[in-house]
Amino acid sequence: MFAQVLTIVLPVFLLVGIGYATARTGILSAAVGEALGQFVYVIAIPVLIFKTLAVVTLGDASPWAMWLTYFGGVAVAWTSGTLLIRYLFAREARAGVIGGISAGFANTVMVGIPLVSAVFGKPGLVPLILLISVHLPVMTIVTAILMERAAAVDGMAEARSPLAVIRTILVNLAQNPIVIAILCSVVWRLTGLPLTGIFEDVLNRISSTSLPLALLSLGMSMVLYGIRGNLLPGVLLSLVKVALMPAVVLLLGLYVLALPPLWVAVMTLTAACPTGVNAFIFANRYGTGHAMSANAITLTTAAAVLTCGLWVMVLDWLGLIPLASG
Repeated sequence: MFAQVLTIVLPVFLLVGIGYATARTGILSAAVGEALGQFVYVIAIPVLIFKTLAVVTLGDASPWAMWLTYFGGVAVAWTSGTLLIRYLFAREARAGVIGGISAGFANTVMVGIPLVSAVFGKPGLVPLILLISVHLPVMTIVTAILMERAAAVDGMAEARSPLAVIRTILVNLAQNPIVIAILCSVVWRLTGLPLTGIFEDVLNRISSTSLPLALLSLGMSMVLYGIRGNLLPGVLLSLVKVALMPAVVLLLGLYVLALPPLWVAVMTLTAACPTGVNAFIFANRYGTGHAMSANAITLTTAAAVLTCGLWVMVLDWLGLIPLASG
């Protein structure tokens, strides 16, 4: 069974490894990796999101139940990560927020989209992209508000009102390529026009580059992180991220909110994805938690072929993934 799972999951993470080896050996420079990442983030992934959301049909499934399922897992993982850093390691409040991000912020775009596509095919991308449509705004707003409060607790700054923080974030989000793609897809749906002809062909050609290039560029970017000092917090946060968070999402989706089986499986596997690089970006922005976030990103990404493979086996055992027929 695990060999069968590996044939699905391993190629995804081999591309990450190839990207890492390419950058580590200097075959391609860091500037090339950065350019690839920019192309994926600014053009390829937004085109894929637009193409999917512009024509998606949900049937009787509710995205609200799916969002509650996933963010319920995020809340448990984030709270656990914050408590670990604050009370087990006696760090300041701002570091506690970075611990929460490192435990609860999955790499839904660079890893989630290629992995879900490999395991579930195009049907699996529908719930994932519906999640991505709210994931970045929700996580960014929550992070900023919590960090404002944490800075006040640490005596580093006077806390701004949540409304002022949200206003600033919304202005920034309005310039985000993924958010723009989501808004464009909504407008397109309102027109009632189909995606056909040359326009569809161009979108298909661009979006087809998104998955392999996302993985290669992620691998190249991993050279920047690596393993840093103070390893234990990163190890514990990684365990919360790849074990606790997907388990909570699975239980909520399957037994509490009763999502369709495909949606339960997609949300669980997405929750099992490695920690997103946003954790380190936030650590840099707020000047704390660099080592723990870098270690969480590196450890969860390095172990992802095993951890994600194990979760695929669990989902198959529960009858949520028809591996035998796929």
